[in-house]
Amino acid sequence: MMRALWTAATGMSSQQTNVDTISNNIANINTTGYKKETAEFKSLYYQTIQETQSDSEGVQKPVAAQVGLGVRNSAITSRFEQGALTETGNYLDLAVSGSGFFAVQLNDGSVAYTRTGAFNASVTANGTTICDADGNPLLDVDGNPIEIPQGMSMNKMSIDSSGVISFPDASGNYQSTGIKIAMYQFANPAGLEKLGNSNYRESSVSGGAQLESDAEGLSISTIRQGYLESSNVQAVDEMVNLIVAQRAYEMNSKIITAADTMMQQANNLRG
Repeated sequence: MMRALWTAATGMSSQQTNVDTISNNIANINTTGYKKETAEFKSLYYQTIQETQSDSEGVQKPVAAQVGLGVRNSAITSRFEQGALTETGNYLDLAVSGSGFFAVQLNDGSVAYTRTGAFNASVTANGTTICDADGNPLLDVDGNPIEIPQGMSMNKMSIDSSGVISFPDASGNYQSTGIKIAMYQFANPAGLEKLGNSNYRESSVSGGAQLESDAEGLSISTIRQGYLESSNVQAVDEMVNLIVAQRAYEMNSKIITAADTMMQQANNLRG
């Protein structure tokens, strides 16, 4: 009965983490570029009740006598399925179709990767920098912050599907600036370290960042100007998952109540 108490407690703790994960998905259902997360579980060690695999007459038993000791969370995995593209008409809104990530430079000089394409224009002494909502500059294929020279009309900027930035000349014909937005991919994007603000950092398990324009064998992503990628969270799925997690939590709590009742009855036995 004591084993049952602790086993049920592990179930309640794991389901609480599951509910926390689901609630985070629902909270970010309207977050641009957000990728849903799922809690994964694995069983704990098994305790062997009977060591021998045969009865008193030496007959071999077909199965062992082992009892499980509960469950624990093994991982919380991000699912990088494509989100729906929503048209905004904003010339600095960029959506990724494919497996690529934008790269932005953080304040400490390190690089973060993101699917959030809601960028802004920040005026500097030398021109205009394209940056995210936190002021982190967007990087080009050379790893440099993208800075548009002075005199360019930002609202006339054109970005093609490969990320090349162009502006119209005096005749109204668009000419390339030679600046190309960098797109990166990872062998295991689920292994990226989450930084918050929809940013990720390369980790030892994600694999190194692969620049799409240089790496071979990658499926090249496309960029859509004037669009944003919506969260891939499905409200109906999350509500069903929440109900399942809540019921599992309740059942584990009932096991604790049942084990407590059994212990109380054993304590009240009279000789």
